[in-house]
Amino acid sequence: MTDFSYQLYSSRDFGPLTETLGMLAALGYAHVEGYGPVYEDLDATKQALDETGLTMPSGHFAMDMVAGDPAKVIEIAKALDLRKIVVPFLMLTDRPADAAGWSSFGRRLAAAGKPLQDAGFDFGWHNHDFEFTALPTGELPIDLILENNTVGFEFDVAWAAVAGKDPADVIAQYGSRIIAAHVEDRAPKGENADEDGWADAGHGTLDWPGHFSALKAAGCDLFIIKHDKPADDNRFASRALAYMTSL
Repeated sequence: MTDFSYQLYSSRDFGPLTETLGMLAALGYAHVEGYGPVYEDLDATKQALDETGLTMPSGHFAMDMVAGDPAKVIEIAKALDLRKIVVPFLMLTDRPADAAGWSSFGRRLAAAGKPLQDAGFDFGWHNHDFEFTALPTGELPIDLILENNTVGFEFDVAWAAVAGKDPADVIAQYGSRIIAAHVEDRAPKGENADEDGWADAGHGTLDWPGHFSALKAAGCDLFIIKHDKPADDNRFASRALAYMTSL
């Protein structure tokens, strides 16, 4: 049976970390994925993980931090026993406008990640929708980010679907590069407006039985359940885990 992780960003608007971890452990999660705020007090985070029995095999880190202070990233990763370090996002103002710019960014990303890979960590990029939006010249930024380098890919299945890309095609193309997958879902068009159109995994429009099977066949070994804006994180965490465990 697959042990599932939970992206802690999903619960950013709810209780303190200790309560969130307690909830997740009680529901049956094995792991969590970290992001910025949980690294601010490493001792407290480590203690909370130890008390609940949860582990943190992966974490999101800003590009500026990875590129500017890899030693600090490694320090945090070792303190929390991370295995996978992921850069998750580029602000709109930082995104290149053309193919040459995205290729250059891919090279910078690879260079920034090399010290982490040399230290024994998996390193990857996490997508949203903009990487799958074609440039005026036809290229997809995701292809330019990942070309000619060893950067891994944390595939957010639902964000690719938001961009109009069939996730099955992405898995077929990049399966060997996928180091982790984000498990989230989209509601039918016009529904769940209070949750920005997101849905609990297995309760939306995505083919999760098919995608889950394809990702496992491709060698993906970490599945991270996520919801970008849940109205109730306990409801979401419970329903999504129950569904994915049933697969």
